[in-house]
Amino acid sequence: MESTARICRGCWDQMHMPIPIRGPLALPFRAFGITRSKMNPNICTICERSFRYVKKQRHISATATILFADIRGFTNLSERMDPVTLSEIVSVFQDRCAQAVWAHDGIVNKQMGDGLMAIFNFPIKIKHHADAAVAAALDIQRACTSALKSLDLRIDEASVEALGVGVGVHTGQVEIGEFSTFRSDFTAIGSAVNLAARLESQAAAGEILVSAEAAAQAPERMAGTQTRAFRLKGIEHPVPAHVLLKS
Repeated sequence: MESTARICRGCWDQMHMPIPIRGPLALPFRAFGITRSKMNPNICTICERSFRYVKKQRHISATATILFADIRGFTNLSERMDPVTLSEIVSVFQDRCAQAVWAHDGIVNKQMGDGLMAIFNFPIKIKHHADAAVAAALDIQRACTSALKSLDLRIDEASVEALGVGVGVHTGQVEIGEFSTFRSDFTAIGSAVNLAARLESQAAAGEILVSAEAAAQAPERMAGTQTRAFRLKGIEHPVPAHVLLKS
């Protein structure tokens, strides 16, 4: 990913409009509140907060890959640690995850304490978005494992070892748009989002669970992986998923 795009890649991909986000040409836009988005530094706040303006409708159907990640062992750890140390763990996790997602042109759509949701293929178009999401998941595991171990957690070694990240990845049809009258930024909803979240909930520390649909779009990354069937909440039949382990 070009981490210093001069124009908003989302506005260009969605509307073919060159909205400057860096350099002297971006200064007049900043005066009107158009700045780089916190979802991805290569898109702007028009993408983030003006979905209906960008797409001319409130929501659209699109194929995308959804990634959920969450810290394993965090709830138990939070009962024995001070809030300052806990916030440091969350900050490290969120920063490393965001960097991994951005490196593969995804957006960090939601941050939920010790978890997050990322979208690949909107608003930046990605030809091989499932592959990009799996690559980001692998980067998340590597970066978070190293970062969490380097923290001075001031707890017993067993608790440090119990900390880890679980990731779920799924590709499917989603509805993307603005679904709240109180917030103007967009998100994705639908069964594909729910499945990605439920896969993540089943992933152990250090695991990445990739649905069959996402795996089919990223075959080279599935080489040598195991396939297991998972019982997921709200889904009648077992769901097969490829299991990638942190390297």
